[in-house]
Amino acid sequence: MKHLLVLAACALMGAHAPVASAAPVADPLDRPAVMTRLAQHATLLGSAQAGGRLVAVGERGIVVLSDDGGASWRQARVPVSVTLTAVSFPDARHGFAVGHGGVVLSSDDGGESWTKRFDGVQGAGIVLRRAQARGDAASLREAQRLVADGADKPLLDLHFFDARRGLVVGAYNLAFYTEDGGRSWQSWMDRFDNAKSLHLYAVRVRADTILIAGEQGLVLCSDDAGKSFRRIETPYHGSFFTAELPAGKGLLLAGMRGNVWRSSDAGATWVQIALSNDSSVTASSLRGGQDVVLVNQAGMVFAGPAVGSDKEGSVWHPTPQPALPPLNGVLPLKTGLLVLSGQGATLLPATRGNSK
Repeated sequence: MKHLLVLAACALMGAHAPVASAAPVADPLDRPAVMTRLAQHATLLGSAQAGGRLVAVGERGIVVLSDDGGASWRQARVPVSVTLTAVSFPDARHGFAVGHGGVVLSSDDGGESWTKRFDGVQGAGIVLRRAQARGDAASLREAQRLVADGADKPLLDLHFFDARRGLVVGAYNLAFYTEDGGRSWQSWMDRFDNAKSLHLYAVRVRADTILIAGEQGLVLCSDDAGKSFRRIETPYHGSFFTAELPAGKGLLLAGMRGNVWRSSDAGATWVQIALSNDSSVTASSLRGGQDVVLVNQAGMVFAGPAVGSDKEGSVWHPTPQPALPPLNGVLPLKTGLLVLSGQGATLLPATRGNSK
């Protein structure tokens, strides 16, 4: 059928008319996100607060803003059209977002406009130069592979300590750090005990503690602001898609098949939190420092204590809520509402589920 349509078009143009060639399609890393009235209904993967503003990011480079607590949203202009996976605002004006193609974007006007600061091509070059300087054959081979692959690997999470210092992590052990708001970067990949280059899904920070959760049970922790990392063993060896650092020496991990584990002694011992649904937990957030909110692929929201212990055999049940599509992110607001990222942004009262 496609060939018949092409032949018909040529006949209408005339037997000797020149056939116009299609214009080349720009790389999504160089093609701005399409402005659309349906942006607020796009698949969103994460959100953040920029002062009194809400900023959410998602598929095809879409960034949407709300200045009325999530009641309405409008689209911001973005210089890329790759999917954006996470966003962070260390203050009301300065924000950063990461996504596919190893992209990092920055904003200095509360999310109204964005600048591309980094992508996978630049990242591969940084890793190659570091490997060449070290003279390690294995590191050099890995770096050359990254260069050959191009910008095909996503960044999946980020944490910015302030408007200048930030850490981004992603697939295949990608990890880069900036001290100047994204204008220059250094690789942290060789700081990790991750010989298999497992994916890094989440990064959380509390004072000098940095917690990274990843694929196949990978958990990395630094107690010296990232100078060194140690690997933490857990009872579960499936992937952890999210993590939290509650007060004290608390750690919380969640991921595949509804697995949720928490430790009150920096990972020396672990207790499992049983959920009433075994769909994968995709995102989490701390509420008030001690409570944790979890969301999963079944569109459910769970909430309970991030530290302490439940009664033996107790099970967390989802909070009362309408039926929702799969959820990708959760952001608690001071108003008591939750911003849920999924098929658009949904506002939900922040109640705690039942534990039986």
